[in-house]
Amino acid sequence: MKRKGFTLAEVLITLGIIGVVAAMTIPTLMANIRSHQYRSKFKKAVSTISQAARMSQAQYDYDFSGIEQTCGNNGGTQHPEKIRSICSILNGTLSSSTYYNKASDIKISKNSAANYAINYTIDKDAFLGLNSGRGNLADYHAYLLNDGTIIAFHKRLGESNACYFEIGYNITTLNAGSNKGLAYCYGFIDVNGPSLPNKEISCSTGKNNLEDKQTCIVKPKDVTDVYPIRIYNGIAVPATAAVKYIFDTAK
Repeated sequence: MKRKGFTLAEVLITLGIIGVVAAMTIPTLMANIRSHQYRSKFKKAVSTISQAARMSQAQYDYDFSGIEQTCGNNGGTQHPEKIRSICSILNGTLSSSTYYNKASDIKISKNSAANYAINYTIDKDAFLGLNSGRGNLADYHAYLLNDGTIIAFHKRLGESNACYFEIGYNITTLNAGSNKGLAYCYGFIDVNGPSLPNKEISCSTGKNNLEDKQTCIVKPKDVTDVYPIRIYNGIAVPATAAVKYIFDTAK
């Protein structure tokens, strides 16, 4: 009897082809999975912030449009019935979160001495960054949620006025910071917490500003974990076109 089978050369060639195909497809698959995870966590965090405003309005009769002062150095202890600040709103509505007076005080991990830092992009249209004046993490109060998400707001939020945006204004004026004291009504969400990549999301193609948001596209491989936001009235909104694209395409 004759037995049929594959030669060693044929087996090795087949394994080589499988290896090449896997090397080409696995990185794309992993990027798509990571992109989906980041999008979902970002949308959840935005919902959490907006829900906090709604709960504060229902319980204490004010939301972000009723903020009257900054958090100061004791933001973690402020109560919404005594002080109207962004910290008091979150203190009264968020559960299982840790407050940091400076976002730069967050540790990379429990057993690490290294502090949290953002890898700023060199994109000239980036919202965060040292060249924009928004790049110093010591200028932000932060909350570390129990799912690892970081929600941070500028320390001067509430200094000039409440975060109020009158209906009828063009939403793109939020970036100018000249409308109703909105200059410091911004912050960011890091959906991956202190873990890497800690990089602001930017456009794969197109311009990263709200005025040209229709030109911005973010490919799955370019989805990162830091998302600048603006807050006003009772909601949180994307601060850049890249963030807007992620928010609109998240399921």
